Amino acid sequence: MTDKDEKIKAAAKRALTEAAERKAAETAKPRATELGGREGPEPTRFGDWERKGITSDF
Repeated sequence: MTDKDEKIKAAAKRALTEAAERKAAETAKPRATELGGREGPEPTRFGDWERKGITSDF
């Protein structure tokens, strides 16, 4: 292997370590809850919107 390949591997390892640290820090934070939000599943996630008995699907 060349020196360039070793540098790329080292940089990739550092990037993966940093990503894992950021993910761990993000999951450690409590998520804010929506005040006055809708009940049931999140409509933007499941693609269905219902308002006063009328449903629209995107």
